[in-house]
Amino acid sequence: MFKNILIPLDGSKHSKTALEYGIWLSKKFHANLTGLYVLDIVSLEGPFLHDLSGSMGFEPFLNFSTKMREILEEKGKAILKDFSDTCKKENVKHETFTETGIITNEICEKAKLADLIIMGRHGINVEFEYGLLGSTTEGVMRKSPQPVMVIPDEFKEISNPLFAYDGSKSASKTLHFAAEFSKTLKLPLTVINVSKNGSNGEILKSAEEYLKPYHINARFVLLHGEHKAEDIVKYYKDNKHNLIFMGLSEHSAIYEMVLGSTTEYVMRNIEGPVFVVR
Repeated sequence: MFKNILIPLDGSKHSKTALEYGIWLSKKFHANLTGLYVLDIVSLEGPFLHDLSGSMGFEPFLNFSTKMREILEEKGKAILKDFSDTCKKENVKHETFTETGIITNEICEKAKLADLIIMGRHGINVEFEYGLLGSTTEGVMRKSPQPVMVIPDEFKEISNPLFAYDGSKSASKTLHFAAEFSKTLKLPLTVINVSKNGSNGEILKSAEEYLKPYHINARFVLLHGEHKAEDIVKYYKDNKHNLIFMGLSEHSAIYEMVLGSTTEYVMRNIEGPVFVVR
């Protein structure tokens, strides 16, 4: 299922943790890892330079962006070398790329040749970012043609995945990945649905039928509650899950603001990876 895994790199601890998850999954799926470093044109050509020069009390000079490019290029070489050295040490197939452009766009473009993106909740500029996600991670989740696994600060081996299933189109797409993931890794899979109106479980029955051919150890849980996101988080914590699959619906105004209120709340309140398909 995952033959090519893309890992955007910026030198932060979050991208290093993403590499740990990438190496772990590459060994399970016999996948190739792609390390991508993007020279950010916003930093090179945008208002950043003018803001920086103004704060330092001098006028921008003509070759400042050239110097900045040289610094970023050297930084990128060091980051990609560290990525390659780590992959070689772990005996993992890999390749590296440097691109120049808008970071989110370049990641999503490279993702067209990948099966999965792994990245942290935040990047190198976490101290300058507000809200739930780093702007790059949020942008990639909005635009990526492939699934995105958003990982926590520290690596922990995945052993007990949970799938919050609501029967939507994006959740149905996610069901395929959850099934293949659990089958390949020989893991159990718990599928939950939160009902506010006394549902009889038809949504879960459709998931059960889909999963039968995979012959995985699956259990199906119908929760009744008024607060979907809170109920999902509580169940996740109470049952010691360490990965959650979620479909990301695009069909609401809230999605445009916070990637879907349920997804946003879950990502903010659990410690494990969140596997998202839009």
